[in-house]
Amino acid sequence: MVMKQISIQDLKARLSGAVAEAESGQTIIITRHNEPVARLTPAGPHHVHRGTSVGTGRLRPAIKRGTQGRYLVVLGEDRGNR
Repeated sequence: MVMKQISIQDLKARLSGAVAEAESGQTIIITRHNEPVARLTPAGPHHVHRGTSVGTGRLRPAIKRGTQGRYLVVLGEDRGNR
């Protein structure tokens, strides 16, 4: 994976653009005299607490049997006007 490199001088002139690129997921290496000195990366997601039972449940069907072929009607009612 090739990371974009930008000098400190260019970063000063184009800071908002560099931040926008980092927001979109790109990692940017900041250089001084062509030597890497820092890295601009997207902020990591906030920690998400997952319980101890994550991934242990059974998958349940979205539609139960016994709709007598009304699957599309049931899906449409569930979906509403989305």
